[in-house]
Amino acid sequence: MSDLAVAVLSGGLSHERDISLRSGRRLSAALRSVGLTVDEWDVDSALLERLREQRPDAVVVALHGVEGEGGSLQTVLEMLDVPYVGSDSHACRRAWDKPTAKIELARAGLATPDWLVLPHSTFRELGAQPVLDAMVDRLGLPMMLKPDQSGSALGAHVVRDAADLPAAMVGCLAYGETVLAEKFIAGVEVAVVVVEGSDGPVALPAVEIEPKSGIYDYTARYTAGLTDFHTPARLTPDAAAAVADLAVAAHRLLGLRDVSRTDAIVAEDGTAYFLEAALSPGLTETSILLMAAEAAGRSLGDIYAGLVERAVARAQ
Repeated sequence: MSDLAVAVLSGGLSHERDISLRSGRRLSAALRSVGLTVDEWDVDSALLERLREQRPDAVVVALHGVEGEGGSLQTVLEMLDVPYVGSDSHACRRAWDKPTAKIELARAGLATPDWLVLPHSTFRELGAQPVLDAMVDRLGLPMMLKPDQSGSALGAHVVRDAADLPAAMVGCLAYGETVLAEKFIAGVEVAVVVVEGSDGPVALPAVEIEPKSGIYDYTARYTAGLTDFHTPARLTPDAAAAVADLAVAAHRLLGLRDVSRTDAIVAEDGTAYFLEAALSPGLTETSILLMAAEAAGRSLGDIYAGLVERAVARAQ
């Protein structure tokens, strides 16, 4: 293992560039701590030439947003036959598109909040207010708004008053052309990391998320002190088992690989509702994966070293 050369890809040009660079630095340090040779590469126009010339034994994608989780970078790595940690390009596309992921899980009989998907053009062509009124009639209030394809809760809003809906819609559409509106489910917000090993995908202890602002948005995610975390989550044994099963089921149904994170809500009756899946979990000081790994008695370096080994073995 110690003679493997690994390239950690981070940065890029998305709204999440800074978070990605922080994740990349932390992951690189963790891999070096377990003896791997690691280069940190910012993703830019020189990437393909660098991959051909230096050709690492494996790549770990620490890129967030559509560049790292939407499948395009994975397609490039597949074209060049470069082994990499994480889901393949097809699974990335399936999970990155939130409505598609929800459809897959709903078809399998798993719970996910009722939802609507509307492109920006619908509001222009049919008139914004009539469409907004119909959304409230269908989903009720509170309502959750988010772009159909985005990460780090960029553009996400909880709407509790119909008068606030137009402004929330504008804020959401700033990060994408299509809005995913969900019925708001009250309950305990949790995130569950799934890591694959010799025994298949295993859920790490769930992390309970308690943002002081009431919504786990971009600021609450990446600013220390704005969110309280509880690991393991303060759930009944049955609810903890249900959310772990949900995360593993999502990982399998979406065809994910190596590592993923499922965001969910556990309602008062114990039902675990799938919200979305993350393919490149953040690794900053406030990130869920680090808390879950610590609760499981595992280190970040050991987890990712094992995933690097799996990626190299797949190529062989």
